[in-house]
Amino acid sequence: MLPQPVHGRAGAEASGPRGTSVGRQPPGPNRDTSAKPFATAWDDGGMTGTAATATRSVTTHRVSARIGAITESATLAVDAKAKAKKAAGEDVVGFGAGEPDFPTPPAIVAAAVAACADPRYHRYTPAGGLPELKAAIAAKTLRDSGYAVTAGQVLVTNGGKQAVYEAFATLLDPGDEVLLPAPYWTTYPEAVKLAGGVPVDVVTTEEQGYRVTVEQLEAARTERTKVLLWCSPSNPTGAVASPEEVEVIGRWALEHGIWVVADEIYEHLVYGGAQHVSMPVAVPELADQCVVVNGVAKTYAMTGWRVGWLIGPADIVKAATNLQSHATSNVSNVSQVAAIAAVSGDLSAVAEMRTAFDRRRQTMVRMLNEIPGVTCPEPHGAFYCYPSVKALLGKSLRGKRIESSAGLAELVLDEAGVAVVPGEAFGTPGYFRLSYALGDADLEKGVTRLKELLSEAV
Repeated sequence: MLPQPVHGRAGAEASGPRGTSVGRQPPGPNRDTSAKPFATAWDDGGMTGTAATATRSVTTHRVSARIGAITESATLAVDAKAKAKKAAGEDVVGFGAGEPDFPTPPAIVAAAVAACADPRYHRYTPAGGLPELKAAIAAKTLRDSGYAVTAGQVLVTNGGKQAVYEAFATLLDPGDEVLLPAPYWTTYPEAVKLAGGVPVDVVTTEEQGYRVTVEQLEAARTERTKVLLWCSPSNPTGAVASPEEVEVIGRWALEHGIWVVADEIYEHLVYGGAQHVSMPVAVPELADQCVVVNGVAKTYAMTGWRVGWLIGPADIVKAATNLQSHATSNVSNVSQVAAIAAVSGDLSAVAEMRTAFDRRRQTMVRMLNEIPGVTCPEPHGAFYCYPSVKALLGKSLRGKRIESSAGLAELVLDEAGVAVVPGEAFGTPGYFRLSYALGDADLEKGVTRLKELLSEAV
């Protein structure tokens, strides 16, 4: 947890009066002429006094506390380790990556190729996104979820992660609390803390299908609660809230004046009769205190193209656009043109992916539940299973005691060549996340290896 800033002019003691910095004196009759400036505070080859103290402080803390407190993305770390082992010639099955194993549809790629040759896209464009893409996103949002917004309510971002961070940065003041139903995507708490907020875990279990209840949220609410993070379908669990649950929780947020940041990146990946419902559609009155984040990554197999977006009230979008204008400016124009082709086209590509994911989902759930000590509820969205391995903790496996799901995940990678992400990354130790966004043969090979290894636990 990051150290909490002092409310008001946070950090004023460290930075000095406005317009000055530490070690620099303001001009005027009150200037202390006896103090040595840093540039000349040397004595026989060594620094003395204030200058030496300041230098020691700088060199002791090379990385700021704010950035130093960020943890590495566990999902990317597992994927990188698996790929490194593969590159070294090892046979590794990776269940860590959260991306479709399909190529980007050809029509989208063709649009990008054409954009590369168009001089219009060789220059800076508006920081908030190409006007034609913002209009296309607004049209797509109405088509897919029934949520009517204007192009002025859209900010195009460098992937969904930037949209998540900018939403929190725009909404949160130091000390504001964000309710995070857990298990949660590993980036959410880090983005909250970077924005000065305080993440508050609201833990769900497999017994409740990993779906948070309004009673749990109410029990976690305090006078500092500012935002609820909502993700359905869920990464990492694949849980999908029912339309009734979405409405009840939306009305609870409305009643208590709580903002909702709704991550809808998996909106089209639902199975077995499950239905994705956008919260501002279920509760229209909530629109003025709701920010929706989304992107092309999962629906169109475009994780590497880095195009996401943020939809919200005009004042919030304007403020977030100001932030982006200083942070990154516009998203790559070529990627934006590709995104126009994606969101303006039909959904045949995602329908094909969904069919394959559904087949793999059923296979993985069946095979995982055949492993002694593993319990896997059926996911109804996204492309992840989130089985419990708590029954294996405390047992021994190949001469090692299983102390945690993180330790077990490391053992599984080393002994079986299977990469999974432990539940510690998602706020709930005792679980694994496995992505079924990989080929059928690799999926069966990997889970079979997992079963053979874990069956040895005693």
